[in-house]
Amino acid sequence: MTDLESAFHEAMLDVYRRAKAEANYNATLFLGMLNDKGGLQTARQLINADTVSDGYTALWERRRLDLTVEATVLANPQFHSLFASGELDICRRRLREYGYDPPE
Repeated sequence: MTDLESAFHEAMLDVYRRAKAEANYNATLFLGMLNDKGGLQTARQLINADTVSDGYTALWERRRLDLTVEATVLANPQFHSLFASGELDICRRRLREYGYDPPE
């Protein structure tokens, strides 16, 4: 795992902690995925899924799409190189579809 991949994994763990503390959402399935697959593989799986996850929906209901994997990826330019341009496009489109203006 590269330093950048390690930093991304830590950012994903931070998303889990913040969702629990700030949005009262305990994303246990997400945490399990992080522990099993690591942050990068978890993010790629969620981004490339045909539909949004239950966690994404739960965060949308709480008006906290800023705590999604998609928003975290886009908000941190240093992480962009870990993803294909098509994956970044999926993140932007998905966030816009749910009424969130993604960071550029």
